[in-house]
Amino acid sequence: MPSSTPDARPSVWRLVAWPAAITLAVTILRLTGELFKWSPALFSREAGGGGALVGIAWLVPLFGIWFEVTLHRSGEPKPRVLRGLGIVVAAFAIVPAAGAVIFRLQSQIAQVTLFALVTLVPVAIAYRAWPALGRLLLVYGFAARVPVAIVMLAAIFSAWDSHYALPPPQFPQVGPLALWFFTGLLPQMTIWIAYTVVFGMLFGLLSAAVSYRRQG
Repeated sequence: MPSSTPDARPSVWRLVAWPAAITLAVTILRLTGELFKWSPALFSREAGGGGALVGIAWLVPLFGIWFEVTLHRSGEPKPRVLRGLGIVVAAFAIVPAAGAVIFRLQSQIAQVTLFALVTLVPVAIAYRAWPALGRLLLVYGFAARVPVAIVMLAAIFSAWDSHYALPPPQFPQVGPLALWFFTGLLPQMTIWIAYTVVFGMLFGLLSAAVSYRRQG
């Protein structure tokens, strides 16, 4: 029988360890596939990744569900699913609303910077939908994205033939350190964390609706 006492529940780091390790393996596989010029459909080298099938963005919904199932089995109290989904929708709504204003700016550096800062808001909002899941997604997000930022640093300074080294189209000419900061470090630590928390929360709550309905 799962225990509902907090001390009996696994730590956040323990729950995140395997998903983080799997994500790191996919990141290494993706980089290897690009450097060895494997199938572009699987390992696109275009700026932004070109929607390649091998990538860690696709893992977020899966691990959102995985974390929910783990929380459920550990005895975590049932979340208020409808309330949580409403909060997630509110978090989603901020992104296009802010983007419609920010992407009118002429400077791509200003666009990236402001959009990155704005995405901190959906993170804070979505986290409140179910804090227990939000903690896991936040820690997982950084565990997944810090290695990507490091790979991008190496790719940019070494001029690798990889999407990790390429800026968005028409991005202004800047030095490698500035390029890494504005296209690597800043987006990975903000925009992609927001993606992880919001989308992971959405799929986690949908999974919770199924899990707790079966229990009931």
